[in-house]
Amino acid sequence: MPAKPKWERIADEIRAKIESGELASGAQLPSTAQLRNEYGVSAGVVRQAILVLQTQGLVEGVHGVGVFVTES
Repeated sequence: MPAKPKWERIADEIRAKIESGELASGAQLPSTAQLRNEYGVSAGVVRQAILVLQTQGLVEGVHGVGVFVTES
């Protein structure tokens, strides 16, 4: 079985933090730059992970402000 893509692993980790309560409703996710440094990936990989979480309704982006965990 092939390894998961990097964006999928990042999305899984953030999802787990949301589900465990480590990232509560309304909490701001780290910036793209912070996530790039933390995971050693490109901005595109981080954007793909965030897009997946947005599609799942777990986070929402506020233009010019950041990405936040949605109210559950």
